[in-house]
Amino acid sequence: MSIERIQIAPGFSISRIIKGGWQLSQGHSEGNKDHAIEDMFSFVDHGITTFDCADIYTGVEELIGKFLAERKRRLGSISDVQVLTKFVPDFDILSRITKSHVEKVIDRSLKRLGVEQLDMVQFSWWSYSIPKWMETAYWLKELQQAGKINLISGTNFNTQATRAMVESGVPIETLQVQYSLLDNRPEKELIALCKEKNIHLLCYGTVAGGFLSERWLGVAEPMPPYENRSMVKYKLMIQEFGGWELFQSLLHTLQQIANAHQVSLTNVATRYIIERDQVGGVIIGARDSKHVEENLKLFEFQLRPEDYKAIETIISKRKGPAGDVFDLERVKDGPHGTIMRYNLNQIEA
Repeated sequence: MSIERIQIAPGFSISRIIKGGWQLSQGHSEGNKDHAIEDMFSFVDHGITTFDCADIYTGVEELIGKFLAERKRRLGSISDVQVLTKFVPDFDILSRITKSHVEKVIDRSLKRLGVEQLDMVQFSWWSYSIPKWMETAYWLKELQQAGKINLISGTNFNTQATRAMVESGVPIETLQVQYSLLDNRPEKELIALCKEKNIHLLCYGTVAGGFLSERWLGVAEPMPPYENRSMVKYKLMIQEFGGWELFQSLLHTLQQIANAHQVSLTNVATRYIIERDQVGGVIIGARDSKHVEENLKLFEFQLRPEDYKAIETIISKRKGPAGDVFDLERVKDGPHGTIMRYNLNQIEA
């Protein structure tokens, strides 16, 4: 089964499964770079040609750059690969950010990736109370006009901010947002705006850091301290959703559907999201290519009306999460905000 593709902009299409880069920045060492590069070849060979990364994912832009250089050396071209990076300025410099700083970070991404133009830059901003985000978006547009950026997109912007950028002339092609059976915040307002403005969603957290899997079915609720920040993040989302008991009911329902289709519980959870309006693709967090075949099953089945009914019977009992996309996470001293790392770019304004 081939990976579905979707056209994001004229002449630019992506695979609907996107290889995430965040995992490669965690504990990545010199010793496994060659293995990671060969994994990237395997992903592309299986049709997953689109890679997501960020300027703040330590070492990942450089690693993808090495892959692109090796692919060009072996095959003579990298035109079949799409790299979606991010521009995430540090919280501490937001109030004094300048165009020269923005250009410096973009130039660094160009150098790390070894390309003359960035395929896509997904703009992120920590706090709307610091008003230079719109000015910064314009600077990205100017760098696009200068040829350094092909497409401009957003990461974690809510409906109001997205509308403001688009209607001010910033060409937002996609939005990367958290979207899962546990987190339905895009459905409240954002998807309607995306339909209106022809913006596609690129979704992370679709399997809640692995919580939406057989591993957690029938398991007692884990208690802190947790293994990693990802587990903290998505355990909080389970609490927002309605707690461990409701979560277990959801897992049992997903397992029944998975058994009927002879796929995994994770496949069902992901399929539900990829079938939603305006969803262009889902970002998978696989560290390597061992589970590519499992991900390919996503396109071997479709959810039936009775599957939707069963799932929606459970999720109709949800309590949250409240608010628009990423609004909870923007509360810096709140439970979701306190686990964020706000200053990872390490370039002064």
